[in-house]
Amino acid sequence: MASLPVQFTRNNLSSPCFSLKLRREPRSLVTTVHCSVGENRGENGVGIKKSLLSIKELGCIACAALCACTLTIASPVIAANQRLPPLSTEPDRCEKAFVGNTIGQANGVYDKPLDLRFCDYTNDQTNLKGKTLSAALMVGAKFDGADMTEVVMSKAYAVEASFKGVNFSNAVIDRVNFGKSNLKGAVFRNTVLSGSTFEEANLEDVVFEDTIIGYIDLQKICRNATINEEGRLVLGCR
Repeated sequence: MASLPVQFTRNNLSSPCFSLKLRREPRSLVTTVHCSVGENRGENGVGIKKSLLSIKELGCIACAALCACTLTIASPVIAANQRLPPLSTEPDRCEKAFVGNTIGQANGVYDKPLDLRFCDYTNDQTNLKGKTLSAALMVGAKFDGADMTEVVMSKAYAVEASFKGVNFSNAVIDRVNFGKSNLKGAVFRNTVLSGSTFEEANLEDVVFEDTIIGYIDLQKICRNATINEEGRLVLGCR
């Protein structure tokens, strides 16, 4: 366990006003901030108080501000250290998409990851329709021409996957990472696209029709230069 103590003192006072400790458990992504506040005393041992705010109250306020600052600084480091789990060795891992998962649909919570990385579902018209693929790992997978209508893909990780010509009509594509994926000709008709990202993805000839998407998410999608004029018009890109 690593500990970083920081103490703050007031002028002419021998004892610290309060202290803050940042603790990081080994092999953990959790950072704990501990604050302690003490009453300062002068040379004669008598507690010193202010008329507006006591030193204890000032310490609490300053500690809260430092906690916010500390967690803000620590968060990017934690995110950068995250790694995908090793590729599953189960021989039927790709077929598990035909069953999907049923727990934690909205938040992508699972007891075991749905590992579909590098699987090939090209032109599958029956097995994926309406399935729940929440938090699925789809890196490098091929879904070209597949029917994925009414699927639930909350928090799926679909970086560098291929979805050319995929039908996502009536699907819930919530907080999915499509970074560097190929979605040329994909159809998002009456599809929920809240919180999903398409950084460096190919959105050429993608159909956006009656898509449910937030304003901020829309602004991000509109920055993608591969969207054709018709798609930009339908989305309302400026």
